[in-house]
Amino acid sequence: MVTTEFAKQIAQGIPSNLPPKKDIDPKVSHAPKRKKILSQSEQILALRNALRYFPKEWHRELAVEFNEELEKYGRIYMYRFKPEYDMYARPIHEYPAKSIQAASIMLMIQNNLDPKVAQHPDELITYGGNGAVFQNWAQYLLTMQYLTEMTDEQTLVMYSGHPLGLFPSNSNAPRVVVTNGMMIPNYSKPDDWEKYNALGVTQYGQMTAGSYMYIGPQGIVHGTTITVLNALRKICKDRSEYGTKLFVTSGLGGMSGAQPKAANIAGCVSITAEVNPAAAYKRHEQGWVDEVVEDLDQVIDLAEAKRKEGKAYAIAYLGNVVDLWRKLVDRNVKVDIGSDQTSLHNPFAGGYYPIGMSFDDANDMMANNPEQFKKEIYATLKAHVEAINALVDRGMYFFDYGNAFLLESSRAGADIVKENGDFKYPSYVQDIMGPMCFDLGFGPFRWVCTSGNEEDLRKTDKIAAEVLKELAVVAPKEIEQQLQDNIQWIEQAEENQMVVGSKARILYADSTGRIEIAKAFNKAIALGELEGPVVLGRDHHDVSGTDSPFRETSNIYDGSQFTADMAVQNFVGDSFRGATWISLHNGGGVGWGEVINGGFGLLLDGTQEAEQKLNSMLFWDVNNGIARRSWARNDNAVFAIKRAMEINKQLKVTLPEEISEEEVLSAIGQEQTSK
Repeated sequence: MVTTEFAKQIAQGIPSNLPPKKDIDPKVSHAPKRKKILSQSEQILALRNALRYFPKEWHRELAVEFNEELEKYGRIYMYRFKPEYDMYARPIHEYPAKSIQAASIMLMIQNNLDPKVAQHPDELITYGGNGAVFQNWAQYLLTMQYLTEMTDEQTLVMYSGHPLGLFPSNSNAPRVVVTNGMMIPNYSKPDDWEKYNALGVTQYGQMTAGSYMYIGPQGIVHGTTITVLNALRKICKDRSEYGTKLFVTSGLGGMSGAQPKAANIAGCVSITAEVNPAAAYKRHEQGWVDEVVEDLDQVIDLAEAKRKEGKAYAIAYLGNVVDLWRKLVDRNVKVDIGSDQTSLHNPFAGGYYPIGMSFDDANDMMANNPEQFKKEIYATLKAHVEAINALVDRGMYFFDYGNAFLLESSRAGADIVKENGDFKYPSYVQDIMGPMCFDLGFGPFRWVCTSGNEEDLRKTDKIAAEVLKELAVVAPKEIEQQLQDNIQWIEQAEENQMVVGSKARILYADSTGRIEIAKAFNKAIALGELEGPVVLGRDHHDVSGTDSPFRETSNIYDGSQFTADMAVQNFVGDSFRGATWISLHNGGGVGWGEVINGGFGLLLDGTQEAEQKLNSMLFWDVNNGIARRSWARNDNAVFAIKRAMEINKQLKVTLPEEISEEEVLSAIGQEQTSK
């Protein structure tokens, strides 16, 4: 076992001596103050819940400190216990572990908390404003300690960031099973999250935050690039027109910051609004935004100039997106594509900001006058929708980018709903990602080179590109475009400088592509061509991983979009087919209580056992969702699942018999009425 000072600190868990109190680091982005929601008796309960991690002789001192945190921040983060060592994904051999699988999980956890990667690292929040890895630093310390002690005959059980303990299992079982925010359904409203998270008994894991699978903004850059490319294809005759098109959106945070970079890769001009100066200038420093402009007229003039040049250019407007939309209406600017990626899954706690006040004033109102803040948010959403409606009437193509924009706008009373009760605009999954990718089995497959070696990542890029090119030669026409988009992506990936944190990569592939790439990686590890194991995973935003009626399953129209069988079955099925760790979450993307989603991690170590696991698990992990989408009568999914049954004769799926609404009405002797 590794015996460095870092390894010793990891192995000790809760320190034997009480560490000194720490000051808050002003150089780090911090989570906004959460609203005061606990009663006096509940506040006492929250303190008791926090103190149970520590020896009794520390309780008096820590009770005062934790009470101050609760009053000041609305949560107990236990800042005192944040470790002194640097937080980043180390090469896997530097982790003190009896199990190489456990070491891989330690690497992934530290990557999620790396200050270069995480949105609010001191509050253990990776992205999305509230997407947490743990609720507090005691949970982190204990989890890492358990992982050092774990053997391949044990499983660590994680309850919303809390390490319940190591339980006997077997070598084929997952090493870690994670659940986040799994509430009784009637207790899954936004204020329930505020309350039970403040009590320290649950957390919002977003998607890949609480499942240790975040790879920095690269993942969302790729997904956004595919989305913008396909949106451009809907409105352009050919690629030569892309540079003259204007894409307007908002958000430059942990996930949304991918938008300008993706727009540049896709080849169009973009304006992305952001109210937080730190976020806007951070993206500029990264090179993901070409220019930050604070004057509305200057922003529009610059965009129009670049559009005339036919040159991709990413502009950040430092200000409220509603002011931008209104100015675009007033100046009669032709916007070709519009969207929004503010964190509207979290509208009243820092995910969306009202017009007519400064960023700091809005944060103050959010914490100290939450009811008025909610009114201001709803008024702003109404104005937001009014401006978008005006531009859509002039020819703009608008889509909801899965951030609950349509849902929250409807709750605000905005003019966003048609007479029949449907939203006026599609989600990007309805129009783009669902039929063009998910129904065909294509989704965000990712890997991490645990050696930490840049050359390993370069080699895996080459391997993946070669596999996809071989598959493209024999691919049916229905998936030719998806393969070509991803071959182009992976060949340009290093040039686009996507890596932040661990040596990771992402592309979209179907089950055949994922399996063949994974087998090639495993072979390269066995032959010594790669210096270390490779972790496989995916975003939960995938073919099978997420049930979300306003996003991932929004293009399912048989009524089952409000059910969660697919995501739960996926979690369970991955567990006994070889996953190294699995996770199931309430919330993610569109918000707490609106979605159930899950994910996995799978370590490839070059063994025959790893190949058996990847063959079984990856096939299930994709085709479960295709089968469900096929049963919903989605044409591309019917095609894809029939193809999967040809590839694997052991797969037998119930297929739908088609019958139209008109045939049903005729059969029961009724006439069709106009809708």
